[in-house]
This record gives sequence, C-alpha cells and structure tokens, in this order.
Amino acid sequence: MAVAEPGETVLSRAAAILRNEPVLVLSLTSAVLSMILVPPSRAYLAYMDFKVLGCLFALMAVVAGFRSIGLFERLSVLLLAQVHSVRQVSVLLVGLTFFASMWITNDVALITFVPFTLVVFRMLGDASPIMLTIVLQTVAANIGSSLTPMGNPQNLYLFSYYHMGTGEFFLTMLPMVTVGGGVLFCMVFFIGTGRQSIVVPLVQKTGPLAAGPLIRYSVLFLLSILAVFDILPWYAIVVVVGLSVGIPRLRKVDYSLLLTFVGFFILVGNLGSASFVRAGLERILAGRVFMVSLLASQVLSNVPAALLLSRFTLDSGQLLLGVNAGGCGTLIASLASVISFKLFAAHDAGSSWRYLWVFTKVNVLFVLVFVGLQLVQ
Repeated sequence: MAVAEPGETVLSRAAAILRNEPVLVLSLTSAVLSMILVPPSRAYLAYMDFKVLGCLFALMAVVAGFRSIGLFERLSVLLLAQVHSVRQVSVLLVGLTFFASMWITNDVALITFVPFTLVVFRMLGDASPIMLTIVLQTVAANIGSSLTPMGNPQNLYLFSYYHMGTGEFFLTMLPMVTVGGGVLFCMVFFIGTGRQSIVVPLVQKTGPLAAGPLIRYSVLFLLSILAVFDILPWYAIVVVVGLSVGIPRLRKVDYSLLLTFVGFFILVGNLGSASFVRAGLERILAGRVFMVSLLASQVLSNVPAALLLSRFTLDSGQLLLGVNAGGCGTLIASLASVISFKLFAAHDAGSSWRYLWVFTKVNVLFVLVFVGLQLVQ
C-alpha cells in the first residue's frame, strides 16, 4: 500500500475543508486579513457575543438529544399515518419543516425532514413529487425559522445584539412569515393531486419512546429557550446543558458554525474600528437597510450579512427583515439551502441542475413577494 506524500495529505485535507465548510474558511480568512487593520489584542474579546455562542451551543446540543431518541421521526410517522394522497403527504412534510424550524432551527429541520421526504416517496414508488417538495421544504425552513429568535443563527444574534424586546421581535417578523407561509402553502397544491388514495407504508420504530430522555431533553430545551429570552442566565444554562446531554450528543454540535461566528465577530469588530470603513458602510445603509441587507445576503449568506451590517446601522427591524427575506434567493443566501441541495443531489445527481433551476425560480418569486410586502408597509 503506497504511503501518501505529506504535501498531498495536507492539500487533500485543505480541499475537503474548503469544499465542506466554505463559509468557515471565508470567515477565518477574512478575520486574519482584517488583523492588518487592527493587530490582535485583548480588545478582541469585546468583539465576541458570548451569549449568542452559548445559546447556540445549548440549543444544538439539546436538539441533538431529541434526534438521538428519534423524536422527530416518530412524530412524523404518526402524522403521516393520517394522510391519504400525494398532495397531503407534501403538505404535511412542508408543514412539519415550516413549524419545526421555528424551534429547532432551519438547518436542523432540513437535516431531519428532507431525508424523511426521500424515504416516504420511495416507499410510495413515486419520485416525481420529490424535487418540488424539497424545494418548498427549504423555503419553509427559511421562512418559518424567521419568526423566532432561536429559529436561525442570524435571528439569535440580532435579538441579542440589539437587545430587542420579545413583542417587538415577533411583531416585526409576523407579517413576513404570515404572507410567506400563505404563498408557500398555495404552491404545495401544484404537487400531485388530492384525488388519488394512498397508504403511506411507514413502520413506527420498535419499542416505546423512552420517557426519561424525553423529559430530560424537554426540560433542557425549555431552559435553553428561557436563556435566549434572558429569563435565566445563559452561562448557567450552558453549563447545565453541557453536563446533562452526554458526550455523544456534544459530538453532534456544529462547532464549525460556532467557529464561523468567532471569525466573523473578529472581522466585523476590526472593520468597525476603521473609521473609513464605518463611514462608508453607514453611508451605503442610510435609508436602504432592507434592500442592502437582502442583496448582501445573496452573495455573503444571511448570517455573515447580519453580523457585518449590524455594526453600522441602528435600524434593527429593517435589518432583521432584510436578512430573513434574503434567506430566499440564491442557493448560498441561506446555508440551510445548501444542506437540502446536497441531500437531493445525493439522491439524484443527474437532476442537480434542474433542481437549481426550480429552486431559483421559486426563491425569486418569494424575494419579489417580500420586496412587494416591504413597499406596501
């Protein structure tokens, strides 16, 4: 067996990291380059929003616990037993993704329910609804997650950074989520027909759901939510969650996302320390926060866009709306969208370009809907 050259090993590993974690690489590279403006010092600690990092860690660990006991799959099976047509299956799968994303984040909702969608339609022997159902699930995750602070990383960050009130946050996002959800579920009726009768041949996982772990993770999830809303001290909850979920669940936490935040915190902090950068971005944003943040999300992704632009505007509502509306659009506008694309491509690589075409058409429609909603408000 030939031994690989050290250089080849390093290059192959670097290529794999770049391929699998492009936003992480971008954030760390940008952070290092920004050190030209502001050399590293203790002041970097002031750039970090430790509450956001801690709450993200706690939520991801608890959701990993729920997934380890198969809670979401069991609930899905119970609900799917009640449907009787292809259209009803798609409505249910899109609806599950929409509402679950409000609590377990958009990326976790897609990681959970897109593979389930593939399994369901394979069992039905009908692959034709898969593409549009997954595209609409992706939109559902990005829109549904917009309603709550814990629904996606940019919301959690902006909620914490601007010290937004709970009522203020929900009232800001409710019109967009309501209109987007209405358009979304109208589009589901383009899938299949409601006339044919089907039976979803799914078998529930063997054995009852263990009550002990379910109660434990439910309590930890409630504590994590209370920490998000500053009802309990976030640092105490992080410790409690870290000690309670167990090592296997801690290994499932997306540490690359946390490290991505650290990189962007350094970048944004250093840019904010440069007066010419601050003046330029403030001038660009003046009176155009919604459109600038929406467009920035199309090329940067909405999490980096939120982190970058938040330091240069006080208009929290328009920025919140812009980066969430901006989660629709290009494939990279929301990193959650990349997840569902990869899952679909693994299922049917030959249809990847067609998927991108359908995805883009649907997402452009939603961007236009949100821009139109913004104009009439």
